[in-house]
Amino acid sequence: MSFGGMISRRTALRGLGTAVALPLLDVMPLPRATAAEAGAASAPLRMAFVYVPNGVHMQDWTPKAEGENFELPSTLEPLGAFKNDLCVLTGLTQQKAFANGDGGGDHARALATFLTGRQARKTAGADIRIGVSVDQVAAEHVGRFTRFPSLELGCDAGQQSGNCDSGYSCAYSSNISWKSESTPMAKETNPRVVFERLFTNGRPGESAEARAKRQRYNKSVLDFVRDDAQSLRGRLGITDQRKFDEYLNAVRELEVRIARADEAVTSESAAGLARPAGIPGDYAAHIRIMEDLLVLAFQGDVTRVSTMVFANEGSNRSYPFIEVPEGHHDLSHHGNDEKKHEKIKKINRFHVTQFSHLLERLKGIKEGDGTLLDNCMIIYGSGIGDGNRHNHDDLPILLAGRGAGTIRPGRHVVYPNNTPLCNLYLSMLDRMGARCDSLGDSTARLANLDG
Repeated sequence: MSFGGMISRRTALRGLGTAVALPLLDVMPLPRATAAEAGAASAPLRMAFVYVPNGVHMQDWTPKAEGENFELPSTLEPLGAFKNDLCVLTGLTQQKAFANGDGGGDHARALATFLTGRQARKTAGADIRIGVSVDQVAAEHVGRFTRFPSLELGCDAGQQSGNCDSGYSCAYSSNISWKSESTPMAKETNPRVVFERLFTNGRPGESAEARAKRQRYNKSVLDFVRDDAQSLRGRLGITDQRKFDEYLNAVRELEVRIARADEAVTSESAAGLARPAGIPGDYAAHIRIMEDLLVLAFQGDVTRVSTMVFANEGSNRSYPFIEVPEGHHDLSHHGNDEKKHEKIKKINRFHVTQFSHLLERLKGIKEGDGTLLDNCMIIYGSGIGDGNRHNHDDLPILLAGRGAGTIRPGRHVVYPNNTPLCNLYLSMLDRMGARCDSLGDSTARLANLDG
């Protein structure tokens, strides 16, 4: 491939079955979409939603002071390095996750409603119905500028049918993203599959051939694009060369980590254990690989919209590696038992620590006049407040990033309780250039995000 003059943002390094997108370089023209529409000048704007199940221990989540002069409670302490890059938002609610006459099923409703603001039809059959989720509204508007309109990630595989919660379909408790009222966007949990999607050219036959060749000769995807990479690098300035090399190194490092997970699975299979190839046995490692894939997808502008679910709603995963052998869901029904409180806090802090890894990676990438994190809006939260109460008001919500200069972070912003969470989503869609009149049970744009 020949590179000359300005390089298109859509340029990719290509080889047999391989397509490696490029990070934003100084030699590229300014993006045509979303960021300019939102008032930014140097990079596209991205949005992501990170979900944790079963609520949190709110007493150690909510800061005592409002505004800028707040201290991070113990659960949020792992985010200390990013305090000035995020807002803690208090008082936001998903009213449609409450029963509203439908009885039990708070976990299923919590996840299904989190990004839709709609009441899920109570059914364990095929006649599921919810609403379009905010990520898919954004993807409909900005997806034409990227290879993938959206990217759905997770660490728990989910059933798409059957009864998983008090008469609610498993589709509700397994899916956060909804293309239509009856079409969930199933998340991918296998890092190997995600990596292949991000760095292959989309032609299954050729991609499979390239993958087999890489495995047979122990080659990297970067070996297939070496000529293109060398040709491009020779035309870049010193700053762009550094960005380019850092990006390719990150791709290779992640590829190696996934390969090691594959090797571990091979060893386990020989020992009579079963786990899908590509999925690490270590939960924290699994989360971080998925987060790093998300970062590379944003950095290479492969997508501008993503969701990630740490665990399905109602998850009863145990956490023996942090001295919590009991199941998460069981502990969330704590009955105000102090010993259970302490274990829930450990789980909450573990999740927040993994989220801090995502922010660290985003903030460590220079882009335009700032960082990749500056050009993002990242929501972290749960559709349940306290797991024992199963409440869906005063939800634990964080908003990280500066929204390409349209959000003022570093604050604890308190809204009147029962303020629709979907009001926040309307404001985020505005910034993505995907303005719409309403979403779910929204009543207005959320005020005070820009200070």
